[in-house]
Order: sequence, then C-alpha cells, then structure tokens
Amino acid sequence: MSSERIVRVASGQGFWGDWLDAPRRQVEGGPIDYLMLDYLAEVTMSILQKQKERDPAMGYARDFIGAMESVLPAVTDRGVRVIANAGGVNPVSCAHAVLDVARARGAAGRLTVGVVTGDDLLPRLDELLASGHALAHMETGEPLSTVRDRVLSANAYIGSSPIVEALARGANVVVTGRSTDTALTMAPLRHEFGWRADDWDKLAAGIIAGHIIECGAQCSGGNCMYDWRTIPDLANIGYPIVEARADGTFTVVKHPNTGGRINVQSVTEQCVYEMGDPHSYITPDVVADFTSIRLAPDGENRVKVFGITGRSATDKLKVSVAYRAGYKAVGTLVYAWPDALEKAQLADRVLRQRLDNMGLAFDHLLTEFVGFSSAHGPLTAHAGEAPEVQLRVGVRSPDRKTVERFSREIAPLVLNGPPTVTGFAGGRPKVEEIVAYWPALVDKSVVQTSVEVLS
Repeated sequence: MSSERIVRVASGQGFWGDWLDAPRRQVEGGPIDYLMLDYLAEVTMSILQKQKERDPAMGYARDFIGAMESVLPAVTDRGVRVIANAGGVNPVSCAHAVLDVARARGAAGRLTVGVVTGDDLLPRLDELLASGHALAHMETGEPLSTVRDRVLSANAYIGSSPIVEALARGANVVVTGRSTDTALTMAPLRHEFGWRADDWDKLAAGIIAGHIIECGAQCSGGNCMYDWRTIPDLANIGYPIVEARADGTFTVVKHPNTGGRINVQSVTEQCVYEMGDPHSYITPDVVADFTSIRLAPDGENRVKVFGITGRSATDKLKVSVAYRAGYKAVGTLVYAWPDALEKAQLADRVLRQRLDNMGLAFDHLLTEFVGFSSAHGPLTAHAGEAPEVQLRVGVRSPDRKTVERFSREIAPLVLNGPPTVTGFAGGRPKVEEIVAYWPALVDKSVVQTSVEVLS
C-alpha cells in the first residue's frame, strides 16, 4: 500500500440552495480533511446586497450557518477544516454568526474563523472610476459610468492567497466574499503541500480540481447526460471528493455506499462546464490549460486526473457588477387538446392586440409555446399534435407601471379567450425588478485583500 500523502477536499455545496444535508453527509460518510462549500453566483451578490441594505447585519448566505451547525462536531473533534465563500457582501457578520453557533453548542474557544475581505468594490466605485478605471463591459466595451447610478453590487473575484494565509494562521473555518469557486479547493492544497506562487502546473491542477467539484454532485451523477437512466440511487447521491497529491495529480471519488456515479464521462461533462477558451482558463492565481487534462479510470467511482499544465496569471481581476435594469413579468396559461397549439397561438395574438390597443411599448415581449417549440424551436418540434401547450409570455420595460398593466391582461383570457384553458391558479404574474450582470476587469494592484482571524 502506498504511503504517499493524500489530502482530501470534499464538496458540500454547489450553489446557494443546494442540498442542505450534503455537508453533514460529507463529514460523516468517511475521512476528509477539508469541506468546501460554494454558495455564490453572479446574481447572488446583488440579492445579498439588497438584504444588507435592509439589515446591515445580513448580506451572507444564511444556509451556511445551518451547515456549520451540522458539521460542528467534525470540525471541533476531528479537525475537519471548512472553507466557504458564504460571506457574500458581509463576511464579517457571517463569521460572527458562525461563532455564535459554536458558543450556543458549547464549542466556544474551539472554533477559529478566518475572514477574508477586500473583494467588495462598491464603496470604492466612484474613486476607481475617477482614477481612470473604466470597468468597461467585457463584451460591449461600454464604460460602467453609463449605469453607475443603478449599480447594486461590485465585487472582484479574488484568488487563493488570502485563504492560504488564513489557514496558515490557524483558522479551522475560513469565510470569504466573492472568491473564485476554484480557489476554495486550491487554497487548502497550496497550504498543505506548500506549492509556490509560481508553480504554475501544480496551481493549475489545484484550479482544475476545484472546477471539477465546485458544482457539487454535478460531477458525481447529478445533471449528467451520459447514460443518465442507469445512474444508481440519485436520491442518495454522493457528493465528490478530491484526493490530492503533492505532485498535482488527484483522484475524484465519493464516499462508499452513496448513490450517483463518478466515471470519466461524468467528470468530462463537468470539465467543459462554463468553458470558454479551453487553452486559457483564467483565474487570479494561474491560467490553466484544460486541453492538458488527462482522465483515467482508477477503480469503481474513481477517476484519476493528471498531466495538467498552466502558465502565469494575468495582471487583472474579473469584477462582477450587478445593476438595476428595469422590470419584468412572465405569465403562463395551459391549453389542452384538441388543437392545443392553435388555441395558444390565438391567445397570444389576442393578448398582443390588447396590449397594442392600450398603447403599451416594451423593450422586449417574448412568447414561448412550451411543449411545442420552447426548447428546440419550431423546426424541430414534434410532427404530431401536442396534447397540451403552455403559453408563456414575458415582457420587460424600464417602467414598472407598464409591466403591471401587462400582468393584468393575462387573467381575463381565462374566460374571454380560447377554450380549454387551465393552469392559472397562481394569479397575476408578479412584477419583478431585473438585475443585470456587468462583467469587467480591474488592475490587480487596486484590490487589496485582508485577513482577520476571530475566535
């Protein structure tokens, strides 16, 4: 049996809203060294910022507090360390909430929380713009100044270095704001193996390890297209674990006696998730070359990953900006056989004519016929008659009142439109504010992170 040192990093959350039981299952299902919990997506930051505006103590992923309560014995008694970006736009409050849980559970003084801050650029936005950092939209080139008055949040994606610092200072829980998803896994490997900041191939391996497990069970059988009918026991799915080695190779596994499946195909699907140029997967720490990845079976529910190369990082950080972009509403009605599609098409024409008669103008008015053409378009729709069709109509406008008037025009079709309608028990469509995403770049030199260790 090999005496080679293995560090095990387990994924317990792939997004805010993931399976609440997964963290506990990961710490109880077998040996792990680190539990990685990924909560943040681009839109999540704006939601958290709104919560913080209403209550200055909020602004973090509150599910994390329950997760910490469920894994606390593993952290305090067995030495499992937790790394999470659950801090959102208020990592300090998140850390204090974790410490409150420890005190309530009789673990006061046994939990040390490292807090990483500095990613939140919202308080500095005007200063940055005034000093020449345009934060231009990465796709359109438009300067952020054009929407500055509507910005809700602005966060730089930070890398693994401050997390490594927090671990080196003894934190057994590390809470960050908007770190990259991959840094949550790479940081403990850097810390444990002492990888240098310019050891590009090993850093790239750490990034790819993080990428493979960042979405939780998506690489262990969840949301997996390959042979999906035969994936065993999805109700008991096992979340992935990286068994990493100092040379940068690692194996993707899951706990025994859990459902799902880890094989070359499932890991391959996750590797291409959110993939742009496979030669240049850019992170704050390293640029990883996904074309260098080699996968090989290593036993049942085990895939070895090796051969990874990387190169030096860029001098920029990506910034996720969210801003208010008007209002929207989406309404649905279901029409049943016979002639379901024809009825739905007539209802759409009637609705559009009524909106036009009212003089309403929208930035967008989109109709979908779900069950017929919504997923693949009319040219690939089934030739036979659909037994039922959902009419789904959505609008957006900068004017809330315009969208509210649209929402009042769907319900009357139940009695004054085509026959055999159903599916309107939810009432009028809800008018919602649109939060749009603005990706930008900023010089690394202007983003200064800091680490505080609390106990």
